Amino acid sequence: MEDFELAELIPDARDGLTRKERTILYVLKKTQEELQGRNVPTIMLYGRVVEHIDMSQEEFQLLLNRLVGFSRSNPDT
Repeated sequence: MEDFELAELIPDARDGLTRKERTILYVLKKTQEELQGRNVPTIMLYGRVVEHIDMSQEEFQLLLNRLVGFSRSNPDT
């Protein structure tokens, strides 16, 4: 594994987010502003995220679920 790839996986000490997680949150914020605070459809968010960083749909969904605290095994959902 190259050093660059390894750096992508290590959370930043400042906020605990990886580069991919930070990109998702950044794009989400910008898209919400564009939509004047309305909810952002997941497929729209994914389409905009992959314009910035290479990521599969499965990886995107996994990271997004982790960011919002959703788990399929969570009985409260």
